Amino acid sequence: MYKKILVAIENSDADRAILTHIRELARLTGAELLLVHVADGWAARHFDELKLRESEEMRADREYLAALQTTLQGEGFSVRTELAKGDPATELIRVSQADHSDLIAMSTHGHRFLADVVNGTTVDRVRHIVKIPVLLLRAQ
Repeated sequence: MYKKILVAIENSDADRAILTHIRELARLTGAELLLVHVADGWAARHFDELKLRESEEMRADREYLAALQTTLQGEGFSVRTELAKGDPATELIRVSQADHSDLIAMSTHGHRFLADVVNGTTVDRVRHIVKIPVLLLRAQ
């Protein structure tokens, strides 16, 4: 069923809900997890064109992804991470297509782009463009 699951990570409490659910799904299907956080601040959006250094926030996000990866690998999951930079919807779509993901899993409560999900901006763009299922889970 699912071989590759892209999990949108927000570096907030909302991650706990989606990761709890996805752990069970990945365990049942044997899927590989790709944890993706999209840094969308000014530095992230202009990172490549201006050849900027990573901001403190981007470094913290990268460390957070690495810690999640270590934890999940310790539980027996196959896990990769990616810190994308730019517009959240655009980057989630790009990464899911490049990775040939079978499912995108996102929480509908959190900080920054997940607030957009609640309002429909990010999720509408993602779900209308990708040709794979999108799982939305409300954070507790």
